[in-house]
Amino acid sequence: MKKPPALKGRTDPVFDLLMRAPHNQRLADYLALLKPFDDQGRYLPFEALRYRWAAGLDAKLCWALVKKARVAQYVDLLPLGEPVQWARYLLTPLAQRTLSIVDRQTTSAALDYMTSQIGERAHFSYLLNDLIEDEAIASSQLEGAATTTRVAKDMLKRQRQPRTPDERMVMGNYRMMNFAWEKRYEPLSVELICAMHRAGVEGIDDEQYSPGVFRANDEVVVQDGAGNTVHRPPPATGLVVRLERLSEWINVAHELPHHKNYLRPLIKAITLHFALGYEHPFRDGNGRVARALFYWFMFKNEFAAFRYIAISLLLRNAPVKYGRSYLHTEADELDLTYFIEFQCSVIVRAVDSFDQAWRKNVACSEEVEFSRREKWVRSGCSFCTSHRN
Repeated sequence: MKKPPALKGRTDPVFDLLMRAPHNQRLADYLALLKPFDDQGRYLPFEALRYRWAAGLDAKLCWALVKKARVAQYVDLLPLGEPVQWARYLLTPLAQRTLSIVDRQTTSAALDYMTSQIGERAHFSYLLNDLIEDEAIASSQLEGAATTTRVAKDMLKRQRQPRTPDERMVMGNYRMMNFAWEKRYEPLSVELICAMHRAGVEGIDDEQYSPGVFRANDEVVVQDGAGNTVHRPPPATGLVVRLERLSEWINVAHELPHHKNYLRPLIKAITLHFALGYEHPFRDGNGRVARALFYWFMFKNEFAAFRYIAISLLLRNAPVKYGRSYLHTEADELDLTYFIEFQCSVIVRAVDSFDQAWRKNVACSEEVEFSRREKWVRSGCSFCTSHRN
């Protein structure tokens, strides 16, 4: 048997530092931090963790230990930006639970089964159409559309022409979601990304949006509510090449069981969502396209129930957390775990809402069926009684 080589000396600067005073006096406290999650199993950024470490510990050393544990479990995703950085992630317990829920409840087969359980098909179809509208409306409201859900739904159901820029935004999102469904079997390309943007924003304010045209300069930035610049996208120069690289990665069949870089479709769809938002290729409407591409990829991989699951409904209610998940990822060397973790928390709740709506309709359908049978039995008894008389 070949013996492992003897390790002579220490070459790791983090552990070297731990062995020196005063840190070696609190060695146990430091080593307890050598894990990716906090004591409650949460994947927190530095700004949140630094308040949770014991008093007297060196914050930089604490973070170095946490980061060391995370790096050991990173999975490479794809190169992004300019200069190029590799986006990576770590599979968390929440992500694993979300993957399980999505696999069990949102596939095309699961949707077929759910539909088969509803006796009143017309009523369920009405519900599904209602859920399709929810995503288009909420995604627009997330981007600032000042229209009520009731008015927007009325417009979509009656198919009336939009009267205001905000209503045109909702109608554009509705077109874009349908576009994502119709084009689900096409490979991703620069042309498809442009076409999706055009489907979503054309006719709203063409001078502001430049439908289907990439930005030509670096004037586009992302600002917070106070007007502070929080994200400056990679340069316009090389944008098409980077999107071609993204498309090439998306078109690889990582979901095949024997692929050496196996990757679940949900993780890949969330990564696509992030990548489009990070690149910000258009003058406006980038968030809507990013979310539509998430759906497109889920449709492409036969998760048809996502056509009726409104992610933006929950994102709209937590815009600050949504934005911070981008910023934490960018601040921590493109560690996409923050973004994936937040999206998973939203997806779990969105799928649960869809499941509850279905169960409610199943119960209603069963009540209707029971009432029909009761009526039939009573009418049958009346018929028998009249014949005996």
